[in-house]
Amino acid sequence: MENETVINLDVISLDIRGQICPACLLISLKEINKHKGLLRNGEANLIVRTDHRDATRTIPDAAVAMGYAVSVEKKKGYYEITVGRKDEDQKA
Repeated sequence: MENETVINLDVISLDIRGQICPACLLISLKEINKHKGLLRNGEANLIVRTDHRDATRTIPDAAVAMGYAVSVEKKKGYYEITVGRKDEDQKA
């Protein structure tokens, strides 16, 4: 399966279903770095869709270490990891 990145005004969507770690982490980090200006300014959120459970730990851990806010939501058959701007009043 080929990775798919779709950019809408305020949502950057990355579908990496079918990938396994460490590829999930590396692909996600590449997208985070590619769009870091938008993410840090709060102009966009990155939504990563994955079906690899380990990625629900590795991607959030890396993104939090980089200073982003992260949430993970279980969907039917996959997970959605949202990476975005960390508000000043949020704690890591």
